[in-house]
Amino acid sequence: MKKVYILLLLCILSFSISAQLLVTEESVILKTGTGDIYGTLKVPVNNKPVPVALIIAGSGPTDRNGNQPQMKNNSLKMLSDGLFYNNIATLCFDKRGIAKSKAAGKNEADLRFDDYVNDVRSWIDLLAKDKRFSEIVIVGHSEGSLIGMIAAQDNKKAFKYISIAGVGEPAANILKEQLSKQMAAQPQVARDMVFSYIDKLEKGETIIDVPTSLNMLFRPSVQPYMISWFKYNPQEEISKLTIPVLILQGTTDIQVTVKQAELLAGGNKKAKKVIIDKMDHVMKNSETTDQQIQIKDSYANPDKPVMPEVIKNISSFIKE
Repeated sequence: MKKVYILLLLCILSFSISAQLLVTEESVILKTGTGDIYGTLKVPVNNKPVPVALIIAGSGPTDRNGNQPQMKNNSLKMLSDGLFYNNIATLCFDKRGIAKSKAAGKNEADLRFDDYVNDVRSWIDLLAKDKRFSEIVIVGHSEGSLIGMIAAQDNKKAFKYISIAGVGEPAANILKEQLSKQMAAQPQVARDMVFSYIDKLEKGETIIDVPTSLNMLFRPSVQPYMISWFKYNPQEEISKLTIPVLILQGTTDIQVTVKQAELLAGGNKKAKKVIIDKMDHVMKNSETTDQQIQIKDSYANPDKPVMPEVIKNISSFIKE
C-alpha cells in the first residue's frame, strides 16, 4: 500500500512540474475600426495576479514571434517563453497589416505612426480589464521601443517601461546615417537632394515631383507616414515617462549601437541602462558584427536561444 501512495505522490509531483514547465497559450483579439489584430497571451498558473509584459515588435513585416517572411528567429517567442517561466505573463501580437493581422492594415497613404501607438494603448486597456494581472509592463523592441514609450506616457495603466535595442535619435537622423553609407560612392549632389527631401518631411512638408529613381523611398503614398514618424524625438519622448524605465542594448548589434542606448538614458536620468556584451539585435549571442554571419547564425536561426541575460534583467526589473 505504501508503494501505491508513493507512486501516486510521484505522479502528482510529476504532473505539477510538467504543468509549470508547459507554456500555455491563448488567443486574444483586439477589435479596431479597420479590422482585428491578433495576439497570443501566455499566463502562468498562479493563485494570485501576476505582472504581464506587453511585447511590441520592431519595424517591417515582423510578427508576434519576431519573425519575418524570409527570416525566422523566434526571438520574441523565446523572450515571452522565458518571462513565462519566471512567472510573468506576456502578450505578443501581430501589428496591423502583418501576418494574421494583415486584414487590419490600412492603405499606405492612410497609415500613420500614431496608428501603432493607439493600437498599443488599446491593448493596454484590454489587459487592464483582466483580473489575472497585477500590473502592465510595456516592452518595446527596436521600432517598438518608440511606439511603447509614447503609448506609456500619462497612462495610469502602464506601470513600467522597457526598451530593447531602441534608437535615441529621430528617425530622420537614423535614415540619413544609413543612406550616407549606402550612397557613399554617389555624387554629392545626389546625396544633397535626398537629404533635402528628408529635411522637408521632417518639417511636415510633402515632396512634389519625386524622381523615379527615388520613388521607392519617397513615393507620395508613404510620405504622410514618414512625416508622422519623423516628428518624434526618442530622447524627448522618454523624458516624459515618470514610471520606472529599463534600457537594454547589445554590443554586437549591427542595427542599433550602444550610443543610441546612451542617448535614451540621457533623456531620462532615472532610467536603468544595461549593456549586454555580445548581444545582437535579435537578443542572441554574436561574437562578431559581420552582417552575413549574424544573419545566418542569429537572424535566420529559430533554434538559437535568446541570451539568458535578457530574461534575467527584464524579470528582475519587473519584479522590483
